[in-house]
Amino acid sequence: MASVLGMLEERETTARVRVEGLREEVARLAEVLEAAEIELDRRVIAREELVEALAVSAAGSAAATGTTADIVSSPAPVPGSIVPPWREGLPVTVLASDYQRILGVFDERQPAGQGPLKAREITAVLGLETTSAKVEGVRSKARRLAERGWLVQETSGAFSAGRRPVAVPDAGSSA
Repeated sequence: MASVLGMLEERETTARVRVEGLREEVARLAEVLEAAEIELDRRVIAREELVEALAVSAAGSAAATGTTADIVSSPAPVPGSIVPPWREGLPVTVLASDYQRILGVFDERQPAGQGPLKAREITAVLGLETTSAKVEGVRSKARRLAERGWLVQETSGAFSAGRRPVAVPDAGSSA
């Protein structure tokens, strides 16, 4: 019996050492992940600030010359581009096609006066699979549209049609 007990204790010690090694690896990877997330956040903020500053600059130059041709003739949006804050007169065409399609779902429903939609319902109307990955992608885009004033996010988490101006952070801010 003592030899069986000794073998079990040896296996337990081996398992304990392995668990501790894995815990150390997880802690190291958590630090690496945190650093990567911070870097990603910084780069997203920098890109958004640049686009916002360019938009303000373009709007200022258009106002100074009295034309809107510079704004209207801007290059077509590309997938992955940011969503500018909604303002009166800003066309939907400044948005990437995925965002335009989401807004199109609400534009089609608006005359019928139908209520808000959950992300899963938007995903289905768009003709996408309602897998969690697709639904989360649509939810993320719809939330971004709501944060920028293109949609309204209800307290239930559903989204509805509606445009509203949103506060734009000071373009001169360094934060």
